Amino acid sequence: MDLGMTGKTAVVTGASEGIGKAITLALAREGVDVAICARRKEPLEKTAAEIARATNRKIVAIPADLTKPTDAENFVKKAHEALGRIDILVNNAGSSPGGVLDHLSEEDWAQSLQLKFMGYVRCMKHVLPIMQKQKKGRVVNLIGNDGVKVSYWEIAPGAANAAGQNLTKSLASQYGKDNISFVVVNPGPVRTERWAGLVKAMARDMKLSYEEADKLAPASIPLGRIAEVDEVANLVAYLASDLAFFVNGTMIEIDGGQDKVLMDRMRDR
Repeated sequence: MDLGMTGKTAVVTGASEGIGKAITLALAREGVDVAICARRKEPLEKTAAEIARATNRKIVAIPADLTKPTDAENFVKKAHEALGRIDILVNNAGSSPGGVLDHLSEEDWAQSLQLKFMGYVRCMKHVLPIMQKQKKGRVVNLIGNDGVKVSYWEIAPGAANAAGQNLTKSLASQYGKDNISFVVVNPGPVRTERWAGLVKAMARDMKLSYEEADKLAPASIPLGRIAEVDEVANLVAYLASDLAFFVNGTMIEIDGGQDKVLMDRMRDR
């Protein structure tokens, strides 16, 4: 399917690796020029060069820590200058520490909200006025199914995700008059560079072996496995295109039908 995206521009946050990198590659393959950010300069620039070579598209690397308001503003400003316009914003930056209430510190909660929620707020705050002037824009927020499903080990990401989901749906009702549409993508577990660390933390908190903890997520998914980054990226590329522009204020889960309640019950055995 031709998504009709050649010549469009996008900004993607948290794009040095994992889902963000895969999304950038998927968009670039569709003919989109992309500005990307992440905190670490070296891997970000390596990713940009790799994708630019593979796709012959303009990939602009702009290091930014989105927990800092000035970094978020600077990222959007430089991206706009480099690309000339911003047709698509993909908010993806941010992880949130898993854990039960006993083990979560004040810093864990602050980290979860500062990046996974406020990082999205900061980018949208600066991108939306640009899209208003263009009289069109598309926002895809990668959030997560923890915001809509109960899981006591993921209460910090669940709180941040629920906040982001509510915000996105609210903005969809506000900015529709400006021809700007919003969609939420809620991945379940995805095989990224962070996966091993998440399993290790789960094993610690649930007093399981690493091998036992690593089986919990796949066992809670009817398809029997976790997602690959390309599966998420392909969905995002379609949703970012004009073919899906009318999908507005909607949340789409890509989690293989995961039953998070089942996952909690299995931990309790």
